[in-house]
Amino acid sequence: MKKILQIALLMMLSVTFLHAMPAPTSPVSKATSSFGVTLCGAEFGQNNLPGILNTHYIYPTQNEVDYFANKGVQIIQLPIRWERIQRTLGGPLDARELSLIEKFLDDCAARNIQVTLIMQNYGRYKINNVEYIIGSPQVSRTNYKDVWRKLATALRNRKNIYAFSIMSEPNHMQNYSWFESAQQAINGIREVDRTHTILVDGDNYSGPETWVEYNDQLKYLVDPANNMMFNAHCYFDEDRSGEYKKSYAASGANEMTGVERIKHFVDWLRTNNKRGFVGEFGIPNNDNRWMVVLDNFLQYLTENNIGGCYWAAGRWWKNYPLSIEPIGSADKPQMNLYTKYLVQNNKSQFAKSAVAKNTKKSNSDTYTYSFAANK
Repeated sequence: MKKILQIALLMMLSVTFLHAMPAPTSPVSKATSSFGVTLCGAEFGQNNLPGILNTHYIYPTQNEVDYFANKGVQIIQLPIRWERIQRTLGGPLDARELSLIEKFLDDCAARNIQVTLIMQNYGRYKINNVEYIIGSPQVSRTNYKDVWRKLATALRNRKNIYAFSIMSEPNHMQNYSWFESAQQAINGIREVDRTHTILVDGDNYSGPETWVEYNDQLKYLVDPANNMMFNAHCYFDEDRSGEYKKSYAASGANEMTGVERIKHFVDWLRTNNKRGFVGEFGIPNNDNRWMVVLDNFLQYLTENNIGGCYWAAGRWWKNYPLSIEPIGSADKPQMNLYTKYLVQNNKSQFAKSAVAKNTKKSNSDTYTYSFAANK
C-alpha cells in the first residue's frame, strides 16, 4: 500500500509540474532576427557554363567581406551554380570551384560572419546549354541528392555555415514535384551532416503571398535532424519580380506593402509551428517612398524574430538599382537605412531602440536619403 501511495504521489506531482510548465513557443518567436546580404558574382554567366573565372563569373573579395562586416552584417549568402560545382551529373565536385567556396568561407570566418550557400539554379540543371527540370529523365532526383550529399560531406566540418539553401526559387516545375525533390536533397545532406541548418525555398519563386497555394505540403518534409527553415522571397513591385519596372505609384505600392505581402508567410509559419527566413528583399534607388516600405517591412520581421538577407550586393552589379555595393567609399542610400537593422558588436541597434520605444512609424515620418548621386 505504501508503495502504491508513493507512486500516486509521484504521478500527482508530475501532473502539477507539467501544468506549471510554460506553453511551447512558436519557432517564429524563437528564431533570431539576424540580417545579412547576398553577395553575387559566383552565379553569374548562366549562359556560359561552366564559364571562365573572372570573365563570366567572380567570387566576392576579402574587401567586400570587410565592408559588410564593418556594417554589422551577420550573414552573407553566396549563390553558386550547380553546373560549376559539379560539371558532370553524378561526378565529383570540381576541386577548383570547391576551393573558391572554401576561401570565401575562410574570409567570412575571419570576420565572424556566417555563410549561407545557395544553389542558384531555379529547380534546373543545364546540359549543353539546355535546361532540364529536376526530376526529369535527364536530371534525376538521385542526381540532385548526390550533389548535396557531396557538398555536405565536403563542408560538414565548417563552423561558420549558417545554412545550406538547397535551391533558389524553383518555379514552373511541371509534373516534377518540388516537394519530392526537396526531400531528396534533405536526405542526401542528412546522410552525412546532422548539424547544419537546411533552408528550403518554395515553388512559384518562393513568393510569400502564394505560399499556401503552392507550398503548403512543404510542412510535411522530414528532416531527421529537425533543423530546417523555410525561405520566402519578397519584393514590393507590382509583379513581385524585384525588377521594379514600374514606378512606385504605378505599382500601387503603399507604406505597408511589404508587411501585407510577407504576412501570409509569417502566418503559415506560426500556424504550422515552423521556422522561417526571408532570403531576398530589396528596393530600387529611385524613390524615397520605397524606403518607408522597406523600413516597415524590416520592422515587422524584427518584431516577429525572423531574419533575412538583402538582395543584393556584388561588384559586378554596376548600375543595378537594388544594389547596396558601395560606390568607392560612398554607401548606397538603401544601406543607410538597412544599417540600423544589422547587428553590431553582437547587439542589435534596432532592438535597443525597440525596447525603449515600441511604436510604429506614422505617415509624418520623413526620410532624407538622397538617391541622385547613385543613379
